[in-house]
Amino acid sequence: MKVLFTGGSSFTGCWFIKELVSQGHEVVAVFRRGPKDYADDLRSARVALLSSICSPVFHTAFGDDRFMDLVRQPGWDILCCHGAQVTDYNKPGFDALAAVANNTRGLPTVLERLESAGCNKVVLTGSVFENDEGAGSTDLRAFSPYGLSKSFTWQMFRYHAQVRGFDLGKFVIANPFGPYEERRFTHYLIKCWFDGIAATVNTPNYVRDNIHVSLLAKSYAHFATTLSSGISRINPSGYVESQGAFTERFAAQMRQRLNRQCEFSLKRQTEYPEPRVRINTDLVDAELLRWSETAAWDELAAYYDKVFGAA
Repeated sequence: MKVLFTGGSSFTGCWFIKELVSQGHEVVAVFRRGPKDYADDLRSARVALLSSICSPVFHTAFGDDRFMDLVRQPGWDILCCHGAQVTDYNKPGFDALAAVANNTRGLPTVLERLESAGCNKVVLTGSVFENDEGAGSTDLRAFSPYGLSKSFTWQMFRYHAQVRGFDLGKFVIANPFGPYEERRFTHYLIKCWFDGIAATVNTPNYVRDNIHVSLLAKSYAHFATTLSSGISRINPSGYVESQGAFTERFAAQMRQRLNRQCEFSLKRQTEYPEPRVRINTDLVDAELLRWSETAAWDELAAYYDKVFGAA
């Protein structure tokens, strides 16, 4: 398949493209900036990696003139819309409506030109933290204005896809972890352990759905390349457990591979500003996807050993 992909500089986007390419698909990846404009070392590394395995198109954003010229070219089999406005996504002042406008800029024209070029398939990435996604302990409200922006973006895509008779898939992401991840929870744990100190888990009672990014990527590639007709979705699930239990799992796997103590303490959690439970709902057939859990843990340990061991 010939895939047009947006959002490749992100953690999951990078992995999705890698997996699509490894399965023999031709990927053209759209990047908003130039290759030297990614100051963040992780994004810079991802862009450099992808530039060596796919066809990058720089200085192009969804809906702009260069993107419109791109989608009218013949030969596309599917458009994978993984990119979204994420700057300050975790702040209460995030402008959801402005984000939706950017995420869907020129959408009717994009679909019209895709259709004229012979393509009628689109996959949009969603988040379990949107309203009405996954399963949880509350009324499935959005976690934040960013979550709202993702949900509204989906509604816009669904409306216009149905108007034009497109096949549209929604791929919903929970909590991926793995190599090239941003400096978040698992990165924090590993850094503590390489520094020889115990990690502190402040929210051990939250139940979340942590999934190996390599498994998520295989699930994405399978979903995108076998997209059903009409409107479809998948909510791939990984380790559904409390953050305390996941920390125990993570520490046990790293301990045997990194030869470190991997100690941690679980704080007593009394406040729950976020929903206590928020998880995805679809079990992933690892055997069908030819994914090895052991190999995933090995790869993760080797990655962090290279990152922190050389420091």
